[in-house]
Amino acid sequence: MKFVLTEEQQALAEAVDEIIESAGGTKAARTWAAGDPASGQALWAQLADLGLLGLCVPEADGGMGGTAVDLVVAFERLGYHAVPGPYIESGALLPDLVGADVRRGIVDGSIIATAAVPGLAPYALDAAASSHHFLVDAESISSATSGPGIASIDRTRTLHELTAAGESSALDPAVVALALDRATLACSAVLLGAGERLLAEAVSYAKIREQFGRAIGEYQALKHQLADVRIALTFARPLVTGAALNLGDPDSARSISAAKIAAGEAANLAARVALQVHGAIGYTEEHDLGLWITRVRALMGVWGTPRHHYDRIASLLLSPGTSPAPSPAPSPVVSPTR
Repeated sequence: MKFVLTEEQQALAEAVDEIIESAGGTKAARTWAAGDPASGQALWAQLADLGLLGLCVPEADGGMGGTAVDLVVAFERLGYHAVPGPYIESGALLPDLVGADVRRGIVDGSIIATAAVPGLAPYALDAAASSHHFLVDAESISSATSGPGIASIDRTRTLHELTAAGESSALDPAVVALALDRATLACSAVLLGAGERLLAEAVSYAKIREQFGRAIGEYQALKHQLADVRIALTFARPLVTGAALNLGDPDSARSISAAKIAAGEAANLAARVALQVHGAIGYTEEHDLGLWITRVRALMGVWGTPRHHYDRIASLLLSPGTSPAPSPAPSPVVSPTR
């Protein structure tokens, strides 16, 4: 199967790039990490005006009525630029689970919403910068209050424990399962985008950094490492796109898990190689490389750890025709530093 983006999807990616770059690129991530969310919130409003937060919301509800592939295209660009904020929660998870008023607010950008899902994403992201907080389980959703922030390995991410603050609303388990898979898919797309940016940064630096009178990119050993990253990302991309095309199908759970594993492993390889290529400067806080390296490490541990998704695939292969629980028990350890 050949995956080719439509002209509209290519235009969407270019529009997201243009908005983020005009807002300063990684400036939003750096100021967000420093405790000043103003530029990140302004970027949020611009991307909401573009329609990014309503991509998978029907047009009748004020959204774009797009597909999961549209979601992947947009969220890959968010990963490429290390954009901070609970985009996965607001744009992918919650629209199908909240009431109409909150959904409209999410779509138009007036509401920044975050959520925790015990066992899958146990801590809510950036609750202090969000106006609405939700606890989601396999069959219900409830409003919640947030606890103190917990530092993440990624300085642009602050995690919070949530406590239910009211009565829960019952949900169709199938709707919850689809929303969780959509959020996992969005996370996979962000990982893919981060991996692509890490590779681009490594290749660019390898062309200008010289050692023994030659650009380090001319050395065969380094070429092989960069080629391995290119292969890993190229192999992960059709899994992510294929999972988007299959989202909601009976066998989509296996595709989603395969996409999350492949995107995470490819992005992690890109992070390791990019750090080696950059040498000592890659470790410094002043260099932007750390924005993507730490983002990759954080996202590998949320929306299902690799162990969780390997177990999910194994259970589906061994017991075909069964549907795994959408919100697993919190046995896979997810460190608060994620």
